[in-house]
Amino acid sequence: MYKQKSFNMTTEEARNQRKWFIIDATDKVVGRLATEVANILRGKNKPQYTPHADTGDHVIIVNCEKVKFTGKKWDDKNYYWHTGYIGGIKQRTAKEQLEKHPELIIQNAVKGMLPSNALGKKQLTKLRVFAGENHTHEAQNPEVLEIN
Repeated sequence: MYKQKSFNMTTEEARNQRKWFIIDATDKVVGRLATEVANILRGKNKPQYTPHADTGDHVIIVNCEKVKFTGKKWDDKNYYWHTGYIGGIKQRTAKEQLEKHPELIIQNAVKGMLPSNALGKKQLTKLRVFAGENHTHEAQNPEVLEIN
């Protein structure tokens, strides 16, 4: 009787097959963009996806200051962080966050869609977010990826 063998990719094999993608975030809805990017970072768009290994690709996102939210999230959504001191919890609305640190809007959305363990942290390091057209990864020859 024939048994089908399952495929199990190692991180070393995946490291040799990584690609670089560039995504323009102009007029994209934040949550929908973040789900697509999280799938690419995890490697779920590849046939050799392995849940316990980092098989994903690198993603560069440009024009992050031109993203959109649906509904009234620009005024209602809050971003929180803690300074480390007693009573040091801080917050900003999405509109204020867009003015100060627009790259954190996308970075936090993608971070929330990755696993909350060591593998998720490692996958998040392959995400680069830039405000504006220019980025520092021209040498990697990234492929333009169109997300609907």
